[in-house]
Amino acid sequence: MELVIVTGLSGAGKSLAMNALEDIGYFCIDNIPAGLMPRLLEFAQQGGNLLKKVAVGLDIRGARSPQEIRDALATLDDRKVDYRILFLEATDDVLRRRYKETRRRHPVSISEGISTSEAIVRERQILRPLFERADFVVDTSLLSTAQNKERICALFLTGHERPMALNIVSFGFKFGLPPEADLVLDVRCLPNPFYVPELKDKTGLDQEVVDYVMNSAQSQELLKRMEGLLEYSLPLYVQEGKSQLTVAVGCTGGKHRSITFARKLAEFCDRLGYEPSVQHRDARRTN
Repeated sequence: MELVIVTGLSGAGKSLAMNALEDIGYFCIDNIPAGLMPRLLEFAQQGGNLLKKVAVGLDIRGARSPQEIRDALATLDDRKVDYRILFLEATDDVLRRRYKETRRRHPVSISEGISTSEAIVRERQILRPLFERADFVVDTSLLSTAQNKERICALFLTGHERPMALNIVSFGFKFGLPPEADLVLDVRCLPNPFYVPELKDKTGLDQEVVDYVMNSAQSQELLKRMEGLLEYSLPLYVQEGKSQLTVAVGCTGGKHRSITFARKLAEFCDRLGYEPSVQHRDARRTN
């Protein structure tokens, strides 16, 4: 089992880090008391509950003293648990500003009745054992939400994984836009196989239809330009922090041109390494 302990200062972006890890396949459990962590791992490693990638959120709410944290880590070490620690950090000024902007109180301020500035100092003292043992320390003071997510994904993604799930959907405009679509591509400008009697009842899943649609300079040029758009824009969506993106390709009825182009674009994106899923929403409609 791959275990990541996500910790750090309140207001430094731990919740965002947990969300990012969940998006790339981690089973996430937040706000667990330090003393319960070994028992949680026993549960995760049981036969029916065997989990490959687990992220545990541990912060000031679950640990009231440095010794409590040291004891929990010592138990993991004694049991030969392989784990990594991600510590989210920010400057005191940034933390104070974030608490002021959100109008929320620091958890130590609530429990001990002290000011935000005093609470931050106290929290640093308690979490010191985690900071000293951290495999990764990420200072979020100058990072946007998207940049923070990108940084977390870059740390914990393996080589073959992508930080964004890509879906390509073909559809017919006369049946409405797919509500989940982030990017819509329109291929109604191309020759329509519907008006060719021998192709009318076939779809873009049939090679005869693909050959007909692609047998024009306009189709070849439009495909080239759409491929260029995706090649340029997909990395930008990843950088912006998108965890999934749906590209919808539409023609009139959703059976011929849209399916052909959806398949072609999926093949192109697969070569880029995105491993897209492909759906043909209206391929089986009879009306």
